[in-house]
Amino acid sequence: AMKPLAAMKGLRGTAFDIFGYSAERRAERQLIADYEELINDILGKLTAGNRGVAAELAGLPDMIRGFGPIKEANIAAARAKEAELRAAFDNPAPDPKLETAA
Repeated sequence: AMKPLAAMKGLRGTAFDIFGYSAERRAERQLIADYEELINDILGKLTAGNRGVAAELAGLPDMIRGFGPIKEANIAAARAKEAELRAAFDNPAPDPKLETAA
């Protein structure tokens, strides 16, 4: 059974990929698009004051693991953490080291 499946590997990501229509696979593709958008946003607004938060935002996909309901819960937790980090990224706290140097 594995040989025919391996032979159909070329169908992945095409209209003939029957497993690609599942809600979980569609969510995974959306996560990729969301992450690319996040990285582009970070790069456009990156400063010395928010670089630590930017690194945390870039590492959010590491939170998303598992399958089915476990993965869904991890996605929800990652989105909540993203909202929290986005607020910190957009409004960074002043760095005391930078203030004393000035």
